[in-house]
Order: sequence, then structure tokens, then C-alpha cells
Amino acid sequence: MTERSTRPADDWWRSAVVYQVYPRSFADADGDGTGDVNGIRARLPYLAQLGIDAIWISPWYPSPLLDGGYDVSDYRDINPEFGTLADADALIAEAHALGIRILIDLVPNHCSWDHPAFKAALAAGKGSPERDLFWFRDGVDGQPPTNWPAAFGGGAWQQIEDGQWYLHMFDISQPDWNWDHPKVVEEFDAILRFWFDRGIDGFRIDVADSMAKDASLPDVPLKDGRPTHDKYVGNPFYDQPGVHTIHQRWRAIADEYAGTPQGPRVFVAEAWLSPAERLAQYVRSNELHSAFNFDVLRCAWDAKELRQVIDYTTESLWAVGAPATWVLSNHDTIRHRTRYGRALQDALAEAGDVPTDLTLGLRRARAAALLELALPGGAYIYQGDELGLPEVEDLPEEVLDDPTWERSGHTVRGRDGCRVPIPWSGSEPPYGFGDGTDQPWLPQPADWAPLTAAAQESDPASHLNLYRAALKIRRAEEALGEGRLTWDDDAPAGVLSFTRDPGFRCVVNLGSSPIELPAGEILLASEPLLEGELPVDATVWLKV
Repeated sequence: MTERSTRPADDWWRSAVVYQVYPRSFADADGDGTGDVNGIRARLPYLAQLGIDAIWISPWYPSPLLDGGYDVSDYRDINPEFGTLADADALIAEAHALGIRILIDLVPNHCSWDHPAFKAALAAGKGSPERDLFWFRDGVDGQPPTNWPAAFGGGAWQQIEDGQWYLHMFDISQPDWNWDHPKVVEEFDAILRFWFDRGIDGFRIDVADSMAKDASLPDVPLKDGRPTHDKYVGNPFYDQPGVHTIHQRWRAIADEYAGTPQGPRVFVAEAWLSPAERLAQYVRSNELHSAFNFDVLRCAWDAKELRQVIDYTTESLWAVGAPATWVLSNHDTIRHRTRYGRALQDALAEAGDVPTDLTLGLRRARAAALLELALPGGAYIYQGDELGLPEVEDLPEEVLDDPTWERSGHTVRGRDGCRVPIPWSGSEPPYGFGDGTDQPWLPQPADWAPLTAAAQESDPASHLNLYRAALKIRRAEEALGEGRLTWDDDAPAGVLSFTRDPGFRCVVNLGSSPIELPAGEILLASEPLLEGELPVDATVWLKV
């Protein structure tokens, strides 16, 4: 018997395939050009047919949307552009009826400058209890309190009219909460319970390594003449020991729900940390349940590098009893079809003039999908991954919405290219994204007609049907999901090949020529096989 087969049902998250919905860009039910909760509800049958276990919904809270909803002005409501709490309740109930669980985003490091608590802090003045909920400080000789950089460009401190500065580790519109203050701690306890009591199954924790700060406010070292944003050990605003106290408190709250019919609630951490031993500290048995593994996302399409990352990740997480959680794309990264269509050294380059072969990228994306879904643990699918969508790298400058564009002085285009609304049907924009012909909030390419869900529906070789077939097999095969893998010693150079008990083998050809197919019954292949050979940039699943 495998580990997976002996796990209780409450441990569903250890093997789950979770589909990320970016609500502005998924489906528009009211035809205003912005995706909404009722659009998600309308597409639940599509997601059920895809075969996923859960949905993670990026922030759906009231927000001025200056950072795509990660600037939250009210943690206990739904953005009116997206719907109402009643719509959210209906979505949760309808998803559960289909056997799909719901995770939502928690944004605990910062809020919006429109949040009532921050508005009160601005109005209250220096030394007030209201300002203690945030990081307000006096400057030093007319300069900011520290040299800390903001993630979206520029410095991390903003001066206000009375001369004080407030900390914003991301956009100027996102003041950081002071997690040393008990009222902040208690407020987020209440926010967790508010949503758990409404029936959500868990949270994805935004920048889960960032809430705690070194209150002595030391400067960071310089790198190439500028303050570094690297997450070195001892960084004063990332991976501080205090974050673990916060997570332990949250885990205790989630475990309070273990006796309910729905079962315990769960967390997945967004923490861009390397090496994997640092990430493993976040998923110890009394902390968060799982954490995204971003090292594979950042890894080149190279057999040696991928194997090293897979080994390092799985061994580090198994050491603390946690499963790995794999991801190829999300709302913050260049879509992997585009990444895989570039030369190795350019894979993570910003959108722009980097040469990209999207045909090659699609071929590799198909192979990578089968690799991801065969690895031990859970997996996340970003909306549109299953359609083979590429990054949109030529959005007009006037529509760019990501705060990185402004904070960088219009030198970094930001993340809008992976957030273009989903094409559902039809031959031209808006491709069924909403009712009628109104265009969505970001323009869709004119050549996306072959990529719509409807266009791929009847093609058994389509990217969509590859995902459907893979997820169907994953549910049926006892070997897949949580468990272990054994590397196959007979694999040629440039090939990843591993076996999972009982009786499953995955072979990925990242070499320069076709290879002879190992013995076994073919379950699924990302490309047509050529006279018993596995082509280059292809993956096959075998029953052995």
C-alpha cells in the first residue's frame, strides 16, 4: 500500500490538484468587462470536468485594485465589482456539491491605504494608538528611516504631510501591518474564523514569510550599489523568526475545525525561499500545511537541474513530514509556455524582445504538465495553463495596470501579460469571457481563437484534453498523488525517468534525440510516439 492510500480523507490537501482563479480575468457574468463570482459559479461544471480537487481564488475583497486586489480595504466582504457575500456563499455551496473545495487568499502583510484602520492612523497623528497598528516612524536627517527597497521598485517608506514615514514593502498604496501589535494579531484571528465559518476550506497566505519585521530597523546591504531585496538569512523584513509564531497560532485555529463534518481547514504558503530547508520550516506539523515550491518554476528546461530541484525539494519536505506542492505558473510569473519557448539563459527574462518559440514552448509545456502531475505531492494549475495560453507580451502601454510599471518608471512592464482574461469561445475577442461584445479590462490577442476552451473541446489531442486525461488517470492511479519516487538507473543522459509504486513510470525526454520507449502499457503521452520511441521534449506515463 502507498502512503496516499492509507491517509484519512481529512488529508486531501496532501495530494490535491488545485486550480487558481484570478477573479478579474476568469469569467464575467454581468458583462461589464471584469470577471466576477457569478462567472466562477457559471464555470464550475467546466472545472469539475477538468478534474481538479479545489479552487484557489485570488483576492476577492473590496479594494481600489491598485495591485490587483492585493490592496485590501475590507477583509470581510466581496468587492462589489465581483459580487456579494451572498454570491460567495452560493459559490462555496455549489462547489462543495460538486466535490470541489474552496481556498481564498489572505493578505496579512499589508492592506490598502483605503482600509479604515489606515485612514484613522493618518488622521490621528504622531504617537497615536492608531498609528501603532502600522509602521510609522520619523525619518533620519530628512531621509527615510531605513534604506529598505520596495518589491515593486523604489524605496519602502512614504513620507506624509506631518513628516512621518510609513512602511510599504510593496506598493505605496499598501501600508504594512505591525504584527508586533496584539490588535493586529487578534484582528486576523477573527478574519480567519469569519471565512472558516462561512465554509471555505482554507487560505493561500500571500507573502507568508514577510509579516514579522526586525523592530530595530537595520539597513540592508548594498548590491551593485543599491539596497538589496535578496532574502538572505537575517534579512530584517523577510523570513524573520516571528513569522513562525504567527503561523503556529493560525494552525491552532484551523485545527479547531477538525471535528466538523467539513473537516479541518488548511493553509498553503507563498514564500519564495531557497534553499528548500528554509521553506520546510513553514510546513512543520504545527505550522502551515503546505507551501508552493517555486524552484521548479524557476528551473530551466534541463534534466540535470530539474532532478536536483526535485530531489532537494522532496527530501527537505519529507524530513518535516510535509508533501511537496508543485507549480508551473501563477498570476505573478510569465506563463510557462512562453518561458519554455526561450533559450535557457532567457527563460525568466521580463516581457519584451527576448526571442520566443511558442510552438516549442507549447510542446514543452505539455511535457511539463505530465511531469508536474506525476511528482509526489500536490499540484497547482493557473487558469489558462490547461489551454496552453502564452504570456501576452505586447499589451499596449496605456492598458498596463500592474503597479510595477509605475514604480519602475515605466521600465518593467510587470505581470499583466499573464492576467489577460480567459478565452472561452468564439472567433474574436472577448471570446465568450462575458455576455455580448464588451471588451474585457485587459485586451485579448486577436489570434487566440484556436486556444478557446470551446475550440479545444472536440480535439482529443488538444492541450485541454491532455489535462483532462492526465487528471482522470491521476485520480485512478493509486501510485499518484502523495508518496515517493525512485529514479530509474537505466535512463539515458538528458532523460528524467522515475517509478512510483505500485506500477507507474514517468519518462521525460529533455535530450536532443528520440529514445527507445521502456517496457510498459502506455497510459498517456504528451506527443505522438514514433515507432516505439519517445520524441524530444515529450513525456510518457507507463503502467509497469
